[in-house]
Amino acid sequence: MDKLHAMTVFTRVAELSSFTQAATSLGLPKGSISMAVQKLEAHLGTRLLQRTTRKVVLTHDGELFYQRCKDLLTDMDELESMFLLDETGIQGRIRVDVPLAVAREVLMPHLPAFLRQHPGIRIELSSTDRKVDLVAEGFDCVIRVGSLGDSGLVARQVGLHPIVNCASPAYLQQHGTPQTLDELTRHFVVHYTQVLGSEEAYWEYVQGSDIIRMKMQSIITVNNSDAYTQACLAGLGIIQVPQAAARPYIMQDRLVELLPEYRAAPMPVSMLYPNRRHQPRRVRVFMDWLVDRLQDYLA
Repeated sequence: MDKLHAMTVFTRVAELSSFTQAATSLGLPKGSISMAVQKLEAHLGTRLLQRTTRKVVLTHDGELFYQRCKDLLTDMDELESMFLLDETGIQGRIRVDVPLAVAREVLMPHLPAFLRQHPGIRIELSSTDRKVDLVAEGFDCVIRVGSLGDSGLVARQVGLHPIVNCASPAYLQQHGTPQTLDELTRHFVVHYTQVLGSEEAYWEYVQGSDIIRMKMQSIITVNNSDAYTQACLAGLGIIQVPQAAARPYIMQDRLVELLPEYRAAPMPVSMLYPNRRHQPRRVRVFMDWLVDRLQDYLA
């Protein structure tokens, strides 16, 4: 058990690149974290981590050992849970990253029921527009909206996010309601970009098999999805937003849908997770549950 504990400590330090953050995450004193890693390195006869003044990085041997540790710890989780008939006995931590809207509209309302069914599970939830490094930061799974690059991860498509065009009643009262693309060019959009100043505002719509981008005016640029919606609600411009996220505001008459014939292409919603030989049972159970909730949400 001491070796398993040391491997657990080592993997958390490797994932967080910090002894202090690993100690906080595991609820252990920082000194015990350092001691566990030192003893592990002495036992193996090699340096696993390179300490610098700013962060901790893996050595070449550390990289190799980290991958084997992840597999071994996953196999141990599987062994411990394979004879459990009652799913309430499943235990352990799950680290997940989801967009802000998914956290607010899907996870938080339904998570209490999931945790009542699985009281031994603990959730570490990240909600950000930043694309986290799933492997380096130790996430079990992430939800991504939009096209996917070649990440080497397993991708499970959940569904499609239809996009709607929306403005607030206050904005339309001040600027009028555009009925055509020509009229639209005289309006303002809320500009969203992850890197401020990196590109100009535009309007995107599907025409046949083509995706058209039309240059637009903007008086505000934001870099997260929550601010994007809030700027629209405040009357600062028109937005193109996933239908599920806009639905509550449309039902409350806080947003009005515009130009349905000039919508952007639907955005794929995917679950990504590491390409491991086995997933711990707790992670499989959680991912299946989350996919079901997301499909209900998208529908």
